[in-house]
Order: sequence, then C-alpha cells, then structure tokens
Amino acid sequence: HFDFDPHIPANGYRSLVKVVRCCLLHIIQKGRYITANRRSIFFRVAHNAGGMEAYCNALCQLRALLYLAQRMLHDNSYGNLFFQDESGLSESFVREYSSMHKGCFYGRCLGFQFTPAIRPCLQTIAIGLVAFGENYRRQQSGIGVAASSFFTSGKYAIDPELRGAEFERITQNLDVHFWKTFWNITETEVLSSLASMTSTQVKVNRALSVPPVPFDLPLAANHRASVTIAPPSAHIGTAPIQMRLIPYDLREGQDSEALLSLSRSEGGAISLSLGLKAKRLPSSPCLLIHFHGGGFVAQTSKSHEPYLKSWSQDLGVPILSVDYSLAPEAPFPRALEECFYAYCWALRNHHLLGWTGEKVCLAGDSAGGNLCVTTSMRLAAFGVRMPDGIVAAYPATLLTAYASPSRLLTLMDPLLPLSVLSKCLSAYAGNEPQTETQVEKVSTLSLVRRDTALLLRDFRQGASNWIHSLLDPNRASASPSTAAEAPPGATGIPPAVSDTVRKSISEASISSPHADPPVPSETSEFPTRKLSVKSQTC
Repeated sequence: HFDFDPHIPANGYRSLVKVVRCCLLHIIQKGRYITANRRSIFFRVAHNAGGMEAYCNALCQLRALLYLAQRMLHDNSYGNLFFQDESGLSESFVREYSSMHKGCFYGRCLGFQFTPAIRPCLQTIAIGLVAFGENYRRQQSGIGVAASSFFTSGKYAIDPELRGAEFERITQNLDVHFWKTFWNITETEVLSSLASMTSTQVKVNRALSVPPVPFDLPLAANHRASVTIAPPSAHIGTAPIQMRLIPYDLREGQDSEALLSLSRSEGGAISLSLGLKAKRLPSSPCLLIHFHGGGFVAQTSKSHEPYLKSWSQDLGVPILSVDYSLAPEAPFPRALEECFYAYCWALRNHHLLGWTGEKVCLAGDSAGGNLCVTTSMRLAAFGVRMPDGIVAAYPATLLTAYASPSRLLTLMDPLLPLSVLSKCLSAYAGNEPQTETQVEKVSTLSLVRRDTALLLRDFRQGASNWIHSLLDPNRASASPSTAAEAPPGATGIPPAVSDTVRKSISEASISSPHADPPVPSETSEFPTRKLSVKSQTC
C-alpha cells in the first residue's frame, strides 16, 4: 500500500499496521510472562500490571488511528497518498489528535515500535525533556536549569506514568520559546567544546560574516546575461549573512587576506590546527553547502560541527554551512533569502572557499532539507545555476495538518510530535509572538527566603511588644495574646496583605501539591492565584 517496497516499510499504511502489530506482540509477550511467573516470590504485581495497562491504553489509541487510516483508504483513489477532495477528513484528523490520550506513548511504551537498542536513548531524551520543562520557568540561568533538571530527573526515571503525563503537558502547553531553549542546549560553551574535542580535527574551521552587498551573477541559460542578487531584507532589514567554512585540508584561497577579512571571532582559534603551518592543497572540484536543521527556530552550524567535520574528511571536499536567521524573530522568507544569497555568494567567490566552481551540492536535515528544496526552486525562478545534487534528510515538505499516513505516525512520534511541529511551523510562518511572555519565576528557595524574612519580622515585633508590656503597668493587665490582637499595621504588615499571602499559599498548595506556591510581588498587592503544573487532559 504505497510503500517504497514490500520489504522496506516507509511512511505508508503498512507502517501504521506494523506499529499496531508491535503493540500486540508486546501485550502477548507480557501476558505470557505474567502467566509463567505470577506465582514466583520475586514477581512484581504492580510493575507487570502497570506495563500491561500501559500497552492496552496504547492499543486503544492506535485503534482510533486505524479507523482514520481505513477511512483514508476507502475515500481516496487507489495509488494516491493525498486527496483531491478530502471531505473534511483533515478536520477529523485534527479533532481526533486533540482528543487522544497521548501520554501512554511516552511512559512505559516509549519507543515500543522501534528496535530495543534505541529505546534507552529515547528514554534518556524524554527524561531530560520533562525535567528541563519542570525547571524551565523557575531558574534565571541555563546552568541553574540544567542543575535543577539533573536533580529532579530521578522521579521521571522511576515513574514512567508521571513521565508520560508531563511529556504530554509540555508538548501541548509550552510555546516555541521553550523548544528553542531546549534544542539550543547543545550550543552551550561546555557541550560545544566537548563535542569539538571529541570530533574529527580539521585544518580550518572558520566562521564567516559576509556583508550584505548586491552583486550580479550570469544566467544559467545565457552566460552573457546576468541577474542582480539583492541581499536579504525581510523582517529585520539588511544584515551580514553568517556562515561557517569547514575543510578537512587547507586549500588554495582559504588562507587569503580576502577571506580572513570576513572571518568573525568566536572566542577561540579560527585558523590552523595546533598553530602549525599546514600544507596547502589545490582547490577541490566539489563544494557541499549545508543548511542545518532545528525546526526553523533553533540551533546553528556549531551544533552540527561533529558530523560536518567527518563528512569533510570522508568526502575530501570543503563544506560551507549557513547560519540562517531563526524564527520567530525572523520568520519566512528571511531564512530562504539568506540561504539563496549564501549559495549565490559561494558561486561568485568560489576561489575564496578552496573550490574550483565545478560541482556543488546542497545538504540539509529537517528544516534544512526544506531550505534545500526551496532554495533550488528560487534558483530556478531566478535562472541561476542549479545545484548538481540535493541531499534532503527527512525534509519538512508537508507544512499543514493534512491527513496522510505519515501524519498518523507523527501522533506518537517520540522526538517531534505533531503539536511541537505545528508550533515550529507557526513560528516560521510568522504566527507566533517574537518575544517570550515574561512570567514570574517561582522556586522553593526564594519562597522560603521571603517567608523566613516575614517570620523573623513578626518575631521581632512580637518580642518588642512583650517587653513593652512588662515595662508598662497599664498594659500588664492586657490579654496575653497582645501580639495577636494588635491594631492593624502594628506588625508592620497590613492584615489584608498578610491574610492574602497566607490564603494564596494555602490554596495553591491544596490545588497543586506538586507545584511551588506563588511568590508575592514586591508591591503591596499580592494576587491570589492557583498554579497547576499537571495536565488536566489525562
């Protein structure tokens, strides 16, 4: 049914049937294990019952997807993956997705449809994601978020159901700025330096900043005619285009003064390895231009350096990776304009890149794969020379919630669920806010610090009132609970404010036992709010 080959299941209907089959096999295997070991003294009843329940819940959700797949097969013409007239099927698809209980796919069942060797890796990513999400708005610095996530990750490793519920809450509720922050963890200085030390060592790794200057290129069909390539200007105006040149060997032109004038410093060495004079090789007949992935919203060429260095060594060609501007600050078509300009600039300045200008290939993954395709379409529209090859790894080409077999599989994707994909595409289309909504960061430590200050203030005022009562004979006969009956403002805190603080803290603790109570603001108004970090969809 429309797969590449009967023996190579792809994103067709057979893949969905295989997922259902894997779930049934897990249920059968778990049932046989329970039957054979239920009388053993080492048999864990709760653990095995929870596993069986989790896979049965997953099977119930897969039943709904099978119904949609059956409807697509029935309504669509034979041999077509997409509909000419879908009759509202995409709306049914989105409605079914919003009503699904997706947490079961990220708990005990996480990655059940894949080979067992990859499941520990998926579990580690999921645990890190939910721990990061719990501490995302509580810490000011990235180091604080990472440290807090490390200490809170244990409970998600022990409790798969809690991990699944939190995974669903995060993917449904947190905006694109969270995913930008999470995916950019690999951009931090510590991790990037570690990756650089453990990856292949290249002779040149140079970050370039190309000024936005218009220039002319000859047309592919008529070299006597030319077209003017204007610098990118959408949304954020003209600005230098950032690139990274990674050749394994030093080649002609890569140490020229013209290229060095375009180099930008990254706080480290940008030139030859170990400071030694490297042998200069002739220019390469091929060039690989790379567009990185990251959902159009995150990462740079720095995150992709390890495999780009290996590619440069294995292929023996220089690689030019483009650091295009990211959404939501720079939505479509800014990234496309910069990739198009970078490609044309490379054609015009091939002598600076250690390339003869003979053959050029585009490569990219995910969002980068999309940019490979769209850049080629733009080149064809301008009549400029087309690339000799395109390597688009899992490119984002279907950018709508259109009902298709591959879309059914995204409903349970362990790395990029449909809701996250939709947020990234909305940001790229310019439908997401450019700045993150600022919310008050709450932490248990800050709450304890403020409550302790209030308690010490009460003790100090109470002790002062007690001493005055001993020295003043007129107040000696007063009630022992003088401090409790003090007039408004005697403790330095208005009664309404104090009551509101205590009330808001108690209500938040009752309504959400796992959430920190709200921190009162510095002004005299303390809003009464209930904070809940648990999803209500489960």
